Amino acid sequence: MSFDLWQRGCERLATELPEQQFATWIRPLPPADITDAGDAGAVASLRVPNRFKLDWIRSQYSARIETVLSELAGKPVRLELSLAPREPLPAAYGSATRSPMGAGLNGSPTFVARAQQPVRAGHFLATAMLPQREPVLAGDVHEVSEEHFAPPPRPAAPAFTGVASLPPAANRHRLNTALTFDSLVAGRANQMARTAALHVAGAPGQMYNPLFIYGGVGLGKTHLVHAVGNALLADNPNARVLYLHAEQFISDVVKNYQRKTFDELKAKYHQLDLLLIDDVQFFAGKERTQEEFFNAFEALLAKRAHIIMTSDTYPKGLVDIDERLTSRFDSGLTVAIEPPELEMRVAILLTKSRAEGTVMPEDVAFFVAKNVRANVRELEGALRKVLAYAKFSHKDISINLAREALKDLLSIQNRQISVENIQKTVADFYKIKIADMYSKKRPASIARPRQIAMYLAKELTQKSLPEIGELFGGRDHTTVLHAVRKIGGERHKNTELNQQLHVLEQTLKG
Repeated sequence: MSFDLWQRGCERLATELPEQQFATWIRPLPPADITDAGDAGAVASLRVPNRFKLDWIRSQYSARIETVLSELAGKPVRLELSLAPREPLPAAYGSATRSPMGAGLNGSPTFVARAQQPVRAGHFLATAMLPQREPVLAGDVHEVSEEHFAPPPRPAAPAFTGVASLPPAANRHRLNTALTFDSLVAGRANQMARTAALHVAGAPGQMYNPLFIYGGVGLGKTHLVHAVGNALLADNPNARVLYLHAEQFISDVVKNYQRKTFDELKAKYHQLDLLLIDDVQFFAGKERTQEEFFNAFEALLAKRAHIIMTSDTYPKGLVDIDERLTSRFDSGLTVAIEPPELEMRVAILLTKSRAEGTVMPEDVAFFVAKNVRANVRELEGALRKVLAYAKFSHKDISINLAREALKDLLSIQNRQISVENIQKTVADFYKIKIADMYSKKRPASIARPRQIAMYLAKELTQKSLPEIGELFGGRDHTTVLHAVRKIGGERHKNTELNQQLHVLEQTLKG
């Protein structure tokens, strides 16, 4: 009865909570012990592993858990949280000081290892879209550094050098075989792009052709295109697949132009089954390259081959690229990859630290995730610094240690990001006067950027609401609070706004 009620409650929560939140905070919990309390209902006693998780679940999820369990039990159920007794860690999960010098982010794959079987909330959508194949889908996929192609660890690994090396790759395809759907951590930030990529991998040449994926640096675009290529080759080893960066295509055009061997260029690109090309914004201003890519594009679509492209902005936002090309880019499906939300960043840190054989306390992961927001590449760098600092200083990982390890990063942020700098950056971005930030003017063209600046001031500085209000022309703190809640709420629903905020955040962080 007790286990059954808890299991049904978890199944219900899995449908109500965002996938990444459930997988991070609820699924790892042990079953609650539910006892009947007579007329008072029932009590669900839940033991959690540490104080941080206890406080977080109590503040964020306890009311939801009690509601769900009460509805399923048909009577009130009260949730009681307590700390579980500590258990000794396995030898492999000793402190950071016991990790071998050759292990770590520079001596092992940078993809996220699977720590547990994920809850596949939303999995039915991707599965239904893939004909005649089970998708290589994990509920735990997100981006790791797009250019970290590190090999598996070797028995006699070299010392920690800080340099990632390239693994053996399929030279014919130029694919990194470590970047698959299994090694990608998924969440709301990349959900639509991942689903579309899965569909293409299962049915190339049909829907979503071309597939155009855009987003900031370090968010997972390259990982996703490699995953499609690897999945297609797993199904059909004879498929003609090619991955390349836009600069390589430019180089090929220049080389063949000098040699007058454009037939070789056509033979190389026009016969492919799948073309994966990164950072097409590099075609800007290169007329001959754009002409040759247009020809290849048309030839591939005519033979029902598939094209997947990535860029730092959406097609219509590309500059110095021929309009007929951008219209082709936009003719299939355009999807964005967004920066990971806080819970996902915490989950990535916890999972990657476990993959390194180190247990990172959740309060430390939360501290790092709150201070590293831009992308997963920066998150990896911060994790690397914390793990290395703990290893070399022979100290346990704690918030104080993380603060010390990341002091340069934190001091740069605190020094460069001021409310005045935010006001100037936002004003320049939206082409309004800095004076409009302090004025009483209320047209939407001014009020909207002002609210965005208030939101960023709250997110990126240590200023209180009253202090921020004072710096925006003496406004009341409730005005600032309204702006923060409004922009924060819209950010999760409005892809264009989220992209703009991401650009502003990266600009402010230098």
